[in-house]
Amino acid sequence: MSKLQGKVALVSGSGRGIGRAIALKLASEGACVVVNDLDAEPGNAVVAEIKAMGGEAIAVNGSVTEAGFADRFVGSAIEQFGGLDIIVNNAGYTWDSTIQKMSDEQFQAMLDVHLVAPFRIMRAASEPIRVMAKKEAEAGREVFRKVVNISSIAGLYGNAGQASYSSAKASLIGLTRTMCKEWGRYKVNVNCVAFGLINTRLTQPIETQQKTIDVAGRDIKIGVQPQMLEAMGRMIPLGRGGTPEEAADAVYLFCAPESNYISGQVIVAGGGLIV
Repeated sequence: MSKLQGKVALVSGSGRGIGRAIALKLASEGACVVVNDLDAEPGNAVVAEIKAMGGEAIAVNGSVTEAGFADRFVGSAIEQFGGLDIIVNNAGYTWDSTIQKMSDEQFQAMLDVHLVAPFRIMRAASEPIRVMAKKEAEAGREVFRKVVNISSIAGLYGNAGQASYSSAKASLIGLTRTMCKEWGRYKVNVNCVAFGLINTRLTQPIETQQKTIDVAGRDIKIGVQPQMLEAMGRMIPLGRGGTPEEAADAVYLFCAPESNYISGQVIVAGGGLIV
């Protein structure tokens, strides 16, 4: 039997890249997945992929920063699948500048997506989790639930040009460790994965013209200068950036039953990179 059979998972930002790989990984292990993307097309496409492989999934698309999104996200899982067992707070992007060029809007946008949104999702899940845990305890059952928050080595060590992103990702680690203590009584393991260089559209080499993505009407530049990618590759002991599938495997470690006595921890999935 698959290790996550019958579990219900929320994965934010799961229409592309790392999030998509996480959703597919959890589904391959038997979980019913609530997929989310800022844009409906990629979110719905991942649902179709999961269903094609024999799994169950629905999409709750839209921005994780929108008012009311967290309640809609959590509520859909419970209404459609009857429970909630795994939360992966993955949605996000980078909007970089050195501090003298960084606007208040830019700084706040990173806090909103990387810190406030996970807080709201966990807050929305708190009452359903409390109720389910109480019933399970009264029945003499010990059922573990999982929260995996996605941070970055930038949140651990900082990164030039990313004051906003690094601050948000560092704060997410603090939130993780606090929720480990608050939710331990409900048998919820709350952990964090900090990624190093993972090869996605956000870290693709910049060619002749830098690409952008649209986030809430803002054109956000994406990509990394090729020479910087080469330098980063030389710093990584394993010699290359990770794949989205390898990133998803790191998240899965904290979703599997083997992690039932691990909580409040941060692991780095960075190919051995220690800054």
